[in-house]
Amino acid sequence: MKPVSAIYYGWANLILAALAMVATLPGRTQGLGLITEPLIADLGVDRITFANINLWATLIGALFCIPFGRMADRFGPRIAISVLVMLLGFTVLGMAGAAGVAVLAVTITLSRGFGQSALSVVSLALVGKWFARRLNFAMGVYALLVAVGFVIAFPSVGGAVLSAGWRKAWMGVGYALLVAYLPLAWLLVRNNPEQSGAVEGLDHEPGDLTLRQALLHPAFWVFAMASAVFGLVYSGIALFNQSILEQRGLDASVYHMTLVISTMAGLVANFGGGWLAMRWPIQRLMGLGMLVLALSLAILPHVNTQADVAGYAVAMGIAGGIVTVVFFSVWGKAFGRTELGRIQGAAQMATVIASAVGPLLLAQTLKSTGSYNPVFYGLAAVVVILGLAAWIVPMPVRRAVPPIEPAAAHSFEAK
Repeated sequence: MKPVSAIYYGWANLILAALAMVATLPGRTQGLGLITEPLIADLGVDRITFANINLWATLIGALFCIPFGRMADRFGPRIAISVLVMLLGFTVLGMAGAAGVAVLAVTITLSRGFGQSALSVVSLALVGKWFARRLNFAMGVYALLVAVGFVIAFPSVGGAVLSAGWRKAWMGVGYALLVAYLPLAWLLVRNNPEQSGAVEGLDHEPGDLTLRQALLHPAFWVFAMASAVFGLVYSGIALFNQSILEQRGLDASVYHMTLVISTMAGLVANFGGGWLAMRWPIQRLMGLGMLVLALSLAILPHVNTQADVAGYAVAMGIAGGIVTVVFFSVWGKAFGRTELGRIQGAAQMATVIASAVGPLLLAQTLKSTGSYNPVFYGLAAVVVILGLAAWIVPMPVRRAVPPIEPAAAHSFEAK
C-alpha cells in the first residue's frame, strides 16, 4: 500500500490562484492609477475623456465575468487562467504601445474585462473547486496572500513608472504575465481534486446548485448586493479619499497614513475573518462586516484629527477584510462547485458594475450639495439594511449525494 502524502495539492493551487488575482493589477483601478497621470500627459488626453473611457471600459468589462466563469466550469480553471493571462499580457503590451485614444480605449476595456472581471472570477473558482470543508479558512489564507501580493506589486510597479516611464513599466508588467506567470499556471494548476486524485476536496458535500437555482435563491442576491455595495463604497472613497479628508481640514500626508493603516487592518481581518468563518455561520460574519462598514461610513463625516482618521481607517480595513473573505468563500459554500465559475461570475459582474458607479455617486453628491456627507449617511443606512438581511437570510438546502468510493480518494503517492 502506498502512503498518502501529508501535503494537499489544493494549497499549491491556492497560491497559484492568489498569484492570478495579483496578476489582475493592470486591469484594476489601483493599477491603472499608477500610470494615469503620465499616460494622460503623454497622450494628451483630458481627464473627462479618460474618466469616460474608464467608466465604459469597466461596465463593458463586467460582461466578461459570466462567459469566462462558464469556461472555468466547462474546461477547468487551468485552461481558463492560462488563456486569460495570455490575453491580458498581450493587451498590456498593446496598451504600452498605444499612440491614440482609440487604441487606449480598446486596451483599457480589454484589460478591465480580462483582468479585473474574468481573471478574478477564475482565480476564486480555482480555490472553490479545491476546498469544501475548509473553504472559509482557505479563503482567509487566500485573501491574506492576495493582500500581501498587492502590497508588494503596487510599489514595485509604481517605482518602475517613476524611474523608467509608464510605457516601459507597463511593458514589464505584460512580459511578466507572459514569461513568468503563464508557464507557471499552465504547468502547475490542476482543475479539481477529482482529476488529481486528492482527498481533501472530496468530503461528501451535499449536491450542487446550478446558476439558475442560485439566482432564484434570496441568499445569492443578499450576498451579491452586500458585496456590490461594499465595492461601490470602496471604489468611491478610494478614488476621492484625499479630497474627502481635505474637506475635513486634513492634508495629503494623512491620506497616505490611512492607506497604510487600512491595509494592515485588512490583512489582520482577512485571517481573522477566515478563522471566524469556521466557527460562525457565514450570514453572521457578513452581518458583522457590514455593521463595521456602516460604522466607518457614519464616522467619516466627523473625523477632524489624525486619531479620528486612524480609527476610521481601522474600521474600514476590518470591514473590507471581513467582506472580502465572505465574498471569496460564500458562493462555493452555499451553492457547490459544479457551476461555481458561472455563479461567481454573476456575483463579480454585480460588484464590478457597482465599483464603476461609486465614484460617480460621490462626485455627483459633492457637485449637488458641496459635501460628501449626505452620501455617506445614505450609504450607511443601506449597509445596515443589507447587514440585517445577511444576518437572517436562510442558506440553500442542498440535497445529499452518495459518498465517493474510497478507492478514488487518494492524494500524492510516494513511490
